[in-house]
Amino acid sequence: MYTMKQVCEETGMTYETLKFYCNVGLIPNVKRDKNNRRIFDEDNLKWIKGLRCLKSCNMSLAEMKTFLELCIAGNETIPVRKVMLAKKQDELRKKIADIEEAIAYIDWKQNFYNELIDR
Repeated sequence: MYTMKQVCEETGMTYETLKFYCNVGLIPNVKRDKNNRRIFDEDNLKWIKGLRCLKSCNMSLAEMKTFLELCIAGNETIPVRKVMLAKKQDELRKKIADIEEAIAYIDWKQNFYNELIDR
């Protein structure tokens, strides 16, 4: 079992974010110790790491809640979950392409400036 602090250290998530995710119901089946403090098991930890990934994919809280509900609903929702993830994957690929284009422009501009300086 993990404490809030240990989960934060393990995941790189802030204490406030973890508490917020718990309070809005994004982390299912969180247990409490005898002092009524949240404690997390391995499944919680895996889910929290997944939430960090979903957040980094620009998934909104509403989308994360929907994703959680679909996961809880069972395997019959896998096709819908796959569509959600594919959409985020496409968005990330577009973002990568945009970044690569920006880097190529900067490379070109730097070379242009180098040529001007060398003259």
